[in-house]
Amino acid sequence: MDLLSDILAVMKMRGTLYFRTEFSAPWGVQVPAFENVARFHFAHRGRCWVRVAGVENPVLLNQGDLVVIPHGASHVLADPVDVSVVTLDNVLEASGFTGHGALVYGHSGDSHTTELICGHFAFDSGATHPLIEALPPFIHIHNYGDVAHHWLEQTLKVIGSEVAQSALGADLIALKLSETICVQAIRAYLSTDGRERSVLAGFTDPRISRTLDAVHETPGAPWTLESMAKAAGQSRTAFAERFRRIMGQAPHEYLTQWRMQIARQLLLETSTPIIDIAERVGYQSESSFGRVFKRCIGHTPAGVRKTRLAFGT
Repeated sequence: MDLLSDILAVMKMRGTLYFRTEFSAPWGVQVPAFENVARFHFAHRGRCWVRVAGVENPVLLNQGDLVVIPHGASHVLADPVDVSVVTLDNVLEASGFTGHGALVYGHSGDSHTTELICGHFAFDSGATHPLIEALPPFIHIHNYGDVAHHWLEQTLKVIGSEVAQSALGADLIALKLSETICVQAIRAYLSTDGRERSVLAGFTDPRISRTLDAVHETPGAPWTLESMAKAAGQSRTAFAERFRRIMGQAPHEYLTQWRMQIARQLLLETSTPIIDIAERVGYQSESSFGRVFKRCIGHTPAGVRKTRLAFGT
């Protein structure tokens, strides 16, 4: 599995909300903050402004543009930019939106209409990764259909059609197809502006990414600084300096954090004995694994396993 797919799989990214909107100007909607989520809004028709909490300048989302809000920050969608806003809950109540079809809101008549395709993706509440944490408050991709290529533009049309029809299975089809949008947006950002951003640059750096690929392929291997440097094609000193400068942490810190995320997932989703999980992620002693796991995750392996048992999974 490639790096990004591997990371998002361990973080359990999944679509949990999807809908299409038709807003007639003037309108403004305040979307509340949520933890462990990423949101996206695609301007299928028309335009609107996006104001993300903590970001000074608003973003103009033109027709065909996509904005992703990776950390679930509170934000405002509006047209025009300075219009008074209403909370999303109040908009849902005023529009009579039932969860089916389009969310229609705003003034009727000849006013400017904006159609958005909106998605909400959840991550596992205890899962973390430097790549996701390093993403900016928002990712704005202009002319998303061009960036994502023709097939994904068609995917957006299929999603819109499925939601509009409200046919059997339409919600599941829309959710699964829309998950590709978030992945494609992150991938596009990593290959453009993300190449200059701390941590993210490591995933496209030719030397660092070779080591990351190798570590993700065999996380339980007996990795040393020397073997990781060899994978990068550098000396130990040059590799260690390059990795810390680009990734913001030492190679073994990244390795340890990734191993513990894999272990956490196995503890929650399987009945595999703790010692077997320890060995799978590179530890021969259950006690040494337990100490590192608690330091990184904040709970003992047994404590995390009890969480799974408590919910009967």
